[in-house]
Amino acid sequence: MTAKRKILAIFGTRPEVIKMGPVLTALRADGAFDVVTLATAQHREMLDDMLRVFGIVPDHDLDVMTADQRVVDVTAKCLLGIDAVLRQESPDLALVQGDTTTVLAASLACHYNRILVGHVEAGLRTADKYAPFPEEMNRRVAGVLADLHFAPTAKARENLRREGVPESAIHVTGNTVVDAVLRIAATPVDPTDTQLAQILQFTDTIGRLLLVTAHRRESFGAPLRAVCEALAAIVEAHPDTGIVFPVHPNPNVREAVHEILGDRPRVLLVQPFDYVQFVHVMQRATLILTDSGGVQEEAPSLGKPVLVLRDKTERPEGVEAGVAEIVGTDPVRIRAAADRLLASPRSHEVEVRRHNPYGDGRAAERIVDAIRAALKVM
Repeated sequence: MTAKRKILAIFGTRPEVIKMGPVLTALRADGAFDVVTLATAQHREMLDDMLRVFGIVPDHDLDVMTADQRVVDVTAKCLLGIDAVLRQESPDLALVQGDTTTVLAASLACHYNRILVGHVEAGLRTADKYAPFPEEMNRRVAGVLADLHFAPTAKARENLRREGVPESAIHVTGNTVVDAVLRIAATPVDPTDTQLAQILQFTDTIGRLLLVTAHRRESFGAPLRAVCEALAAIVEAHPDTGIVFPVHPNPNVREAVHEILGDRPRVLLVQPFDYVQFVHVMQRATLILTDSGGVQEEAPSLGKPVLVLRDKTERPEGVEAGVAEIVGTDPVRIRAAADRLLASPRSHEVEVRRHNPYGDGRAAERIVDAIRAALKVM
């Protein structure tokens, strides 16, 4: 009997688990792999919520998160902790996802230990090392160190090819977030979920819903305040429209959002959702405004247009396909784009569903096939 190949999946944040979850499910279903999981927990509470959704109990948990943590501290803790687990487990391949500090540290630790790295969602670029910060350089470094590059789109593949990655190491798979979103969207709403029930009741009282997420470091301060002022103006101008805004716990976000939007009618500020809740609320939304990278992919999978609250995006496919529009944090641009999309929401939803560039829900399957081939699994 052939011994199973050991795969170490490393993640530290909620988005990583969302996009790694379908891959872990597919690897375990394959039967040829011994799957071991390592959580750095660079984001503790939001990570734990996501682990429960996908039924993942980490085999190793570094629990690195501390209050007011600095990026350099997280990087150092992750590097040391991941190195220790690599030496203990000696995997045939380590899997990382995306562009977090965990990805940077894991790729470097694997390089030091001469362990193969597979990078899920490889090849995204803005060409500006400070936008987003520190994520752009995290994924560029991972791109240099990885051995298997699972590019979500043809454009991501071309980015990697320009950087000298061999064609044989690149696999265009689609984005695993589509796998995750479609799975969760098909799950019935839990009748015992009182928080979700409250939010859905709110959405039923308004004609149109704007779902908003904003949390990036580069938006702290005046840019985030400008976004909130634009949101207040949109709600005032459209009496049949309301906002649901899950507010990130970072004080730089929470204080500004509550100060400007806390007393506004038809604005519901809530604690961050778990992923199941978020997908069900996305399904109810007319329009989504976000500075999140993942939401730029998730929303089109549900037919929802997106306004990107950033000046640059590493996901230009959505912009080129017309399913997303970059508006930055300029309140004039935000207001104008929202007014236009709210004028004919149904037609925009049809177009978004037709032109979603991010995949068909089979990305995890393709990733497992590529891993089998790379590790010569018979």
